[in-house]
Amino acid sequence: MISASARPYIAASVPVLREHGETITRCFYQRLFDAHPELKNIFNMSNQQSGVQQQALASAIFAYAANIDNPDALAPVIGRIVQKHVSLGIREQHYPIVGEHLLAAIGEVLGAAATPELLAAWAEAYGLLADALIAEERRLYQAHGIEPGQHRQVTVVRKEQESATVTSFYLEATDGLPLPAFHPGQYISVAVTVEQLALRQLRQYSLSDAPDQTHWRISVKREGASAENPAGMVSNLLHDQFNVGDQLWVSPPCGDFVLDQDAATPLVLISAGVGITPMMSMLHGSLQQNPERRINFLYATLNGQHHPLKAELADLRDRHLQLASHIAYQTPTAEDSSEQDFQQQGYLQLAQLDQDWLPLDGSYFMCGPTPFMQAQRQALLARGIAAHQIRQEVFGPSLLEHLQ
Repeated sequence: MISASARPYIAASVPVLREHGETITRCFYQRLFDAHPELKNIFNMSNQQSGVQQQALASAIFAYAANIDNPDALAPVIGRIVQKHVSLGIREQHYPIVGEHLLAAIGEVLGAAATPELLAAWAEAYGLLADALIAEERRLYQAHGIEPGQHRQVTVVRKEQESATVTSFYLEATDGLPLPAFHPGQYISVAVTVEQLALRQLRQYSLSDAPDQTHWRISVKREGASAENPAGMVSNLLHDQFNVGDQLWVSPPCGDFVLDQDAATPLVLISAGVGITPMMSMLHGSLQQNPERRINFLYATLNGQHHPLKAELADLRDRHLQLASHIAYQTPTAEDSSEQDFQQQGYLQLAQLDQDWLPLDGSYFMCGPTPFMQAQRQALLARGIAAHQIRQEVFGPSLLEHLQ
C-alpha cells in the first residue's frame, strides 16, 4: 500500500502523465539502451521503432498512477505482465535498472516540476510494483521449474503453409524429452538472432494445436511492411530461413488467456486474422476434455486464401455435431462463392446473428486486431452479454484500456 505522504504526489501526477507520458517513456528507453545496450535483446526493437512500446509503457504508467489505490483493478493487468515477463526471461536484477532510468526520465522531462517529494513518491510506487512483479514472477519460474531466461531447444519437424500469409511450424524437443504441458490459449516466446540488428529478438506465438500432442505447433503470420510499421523481422526470418531439421530456442508456455475446460456453458470463440491460432487450440482442447460442450466458432478474414487452418476447422466441424462455425469473408473470391465456404460477406456483424450463435449464458473468448475486438465486445454487450463473460487476448496499450 502506498504511503499517505506519497499518495497525493502520485494522484497529482495523473494529468501530467496524460500530457507528457510518451515523452517520458521515449526519454526512458533512450537512457536505458544507452546505459545497457544488452537489454535490446529482450525488448521488441520493431515496437521501439514504431513507437508502440513507448505508447504501451506510457499507458501502463498512467494506469498505475490512476489506480494506485485499486488493487483489484490492477491485479489482472499485473498477472498478464508477469506471464509476459516470464516468457521473456525478465530477471530480478532488471528492476533496479529500469527504476533508475525511469525516475531519471521523469526528472528530465518534468524539470523543476519534478520536486524531490514527487520523485520520492514515484520511487516508492515503483518499488511496490516491482516487488509485486518479482514475487509473482519468482513463483511462476518455480512452477515451470526453470531459471529466469532459461529456454528450451526445439527442432522443426514439420513446416506447413496454412494460407497466403500463415505457416505452421511443428516443434519437438531436441533432447527427445517430453515438452511441458500447456493450457489451450497459451503462447511461447521464440528467440532468433536478427543479423541486421546483431541482436537476439523474442516474439510470442500462440500454440495452435491440441494440448495432448507430443509436439507443439505455432502458426506464424508473415508480417509485411505497412505505412505504420516495418516488415516483421522475426516472422519473415521464420518463414524464409527456418525449415525442417532447424533448431529454435523457446520459452515455456505462458499466458492466462486460457480455456475454462470444465465449464458446461456454451463456448463461443470469436477471432479474426491470425487471431484464429489460440482459438484452434481452445477448440481442440474443448472437444477432447468436454466433448458434450456446445461450441460456436466465429471467424473473420479477407477471403479463403487468407484463412489459415481452414481444412482442419472444416474436418472438426464435420466430425463433431456440437460444433458450429460461422465464417465472414471481407472480399470473397469467386472460388469462395462457388464452394460456399463462408456465411457472411464483409465484416463480421454479430448484430446480424440470432440468439443461437450468441447465447446469454455463454463463455466468450476473442482474439484478433484491437479494433476488431473492440467492435465485437461492444456488440456483445449490446446483446446483453455480461462483461465478465467476455475474455480477450490483448497486448500493448489495449491491455490497460479498462483502467483508463
